[in-house]
Amino acid sequence: MQANHLRVYHGPQDESANVGVLENQRETVTVPLMEIMPLLADAVQSQRTWLRDFADDEVTISMDLYEVILAYQHYRRPSA
Repeated sequence: MQANHLRVYHGPQDESANVGVLENQRETVTVPLMEIMPLLADAVQSQRTWLRDFADDEVTISMDLYEVILAYQHYRRPSA
């Protein structure tokens, strides 16, 4: 009896140059913060494990929101 050998199919050979380009592009979506904020807050409060999957992902926010977050972080610290 001959043993079965499995191979990984990578698609047509003539499109191999395009595959690398497509793999490097990430799909993105732009949504209002108010649409996802309650869901993320609930997930953090509920300690959902799927959040760890995205812990290293980067997000893009406006400069004014970033400044407000930094100010909030500074004034939120407990007094010594």
